[in-house]
Amino acid sequence: MPLVRISVRAGKSPEYLKALGDGVHRAMVESLEIPSQDRFQVITEHPAVGLVYDSSYLGIQRTDDIVLVQIAMSTGRKPGQKRKLFKQMAEILSENPGVLPQNLMINLVEVAWENWSFGNGEAQYTT
Repeated sequence: MPLVRISVRAGKSPEYLKALGDGVHRAMVESLEIPSQDRFQVITEHPAVGLVYDSSYLGIQRTDDIVLVQIAMSTGRKPGQKRKLFKQMAEILSENPGVLPQNLMINLVEVAWENWSFGNGEAQYTT
């Protein structure tokens, strides 16, 4: 049920973007135990003026290779699962496509179960 939005600076290769999407999904499958076929992602490239970030917020040194990941998901995950997701995603994306951990920002947005429709004009998660 997660809806993932990944934002990067324009100019990345299709292979890089695919590796980002694959790595984010793998981290969610492994840490949050979502079904492997539950994959909905929007990957967006932005011009330099369209991707604004602080290069040293909280003492973390970021570069123009920053990757912003926002995941809307149903409410109910425990803090330990979320920490595991953050750590695993940083490790996976560091391996491929080579995202520096300090360039990865993740934001989770928890949504009530009744606020999802996966098609046919139906609220599949409500009874």
